[in-house]
Amino acid sequence: APHFARRAIDPAGAVLQASPLDARLQRFAVTQQRRHLAELAARNVEDGAIVVLDNASGEVLVWVGSSGDLSGAAEVDGVLARRQPGSTLKPFVYAVAFEERLITPATLIDDSPAQIATAGGLYLPQNYDRSWHGFVSARTALGASLNVPAVRVGAMVGNDALLARLNALGLALPQSAGWYGASLALGSADVSLLALTNAYRTLANGGRHSPVAMAPGAAARGARVIDPAAAYLVADILADDNARVRTFGWASALATRGYAAVKTGTSKDMRDNWCIGFTDRYTVGVWVGNASGE
Repeated sequence: APHFARRAIDPAGAVLQASPLDARLQRFAVTQQRRHLAELAARNVEDGAIVVLDNASGEVLVWVGSSGDLSGAAEVDGVLARRQPGSTLKPFVYAVAFEERLITPATLIDDSPAQIATAGGLYLPQNYDRSWHGFVSARTALGASLNVPAVRVGAMVGNDALLARLNALGLALPQSAGWYGASLALGSADVSLLALTNAYRTLANGGRHSPVAMAPGAAARGARVIDPAAAYLVADILADDNARVRTFGWASALATRGYAAVKTGTSKDMRDNWCIGFTDRYTVGVWVGNASGE
């Protein structure tokens, strides 16, 4: 069988629960997680989480919630813990803008210093590299993960529409659009790795969203949340190595041998690092950081 159904059995032999975890993939993921975290230990990284979803069924094939004895808080499940996702929310900002025909991938967006008035004062978004690039295409802005263009596109879309879309994708954000403000486009809201990975699975499925299947054969019928054309455009950009080159260079680890649409994200003060991506068959989500919040 392609999937391993894990069962917990009480002394009487009754099955208490079952999951669609793939034993081979689960072992591989645990091994890779421990190897990479060992390499990152000197950089103050001790926790990580991985989830792999089957695109068609939504079944959870891999669930690695903790780094075990490498962690100072092994009880925290990193798959379910809510953290700031950073730039991994940008694809959904652009998806709404494409859907509403506010922009196309070829639209030029000004990447220059911006001052946005908020209730708490001026919001001054900065790019990751602390530099400006002038007018760039929306394709480059998303692929290279430029912050100021994302905020400008978020302003076009409007925070209410963006919040509604994120909640429709299952991110379950508890606050109002006004509470998050313009920084919502840059991932200031807390989300779980499981929900975020499933939102990317929606992109992989052409905009059709369905809940994660926590048991074998429990797939639910999906509902259209993102316009198929908009989902296609976003996925095409996230799979475009040329669109990423301005930030990630040509030899990026995101440049895979086969088709993969991938996005990274880093939270405020570099407390969390995310990488979410999908192929035709699977969607993979990875988080590394510290459960302590360091």
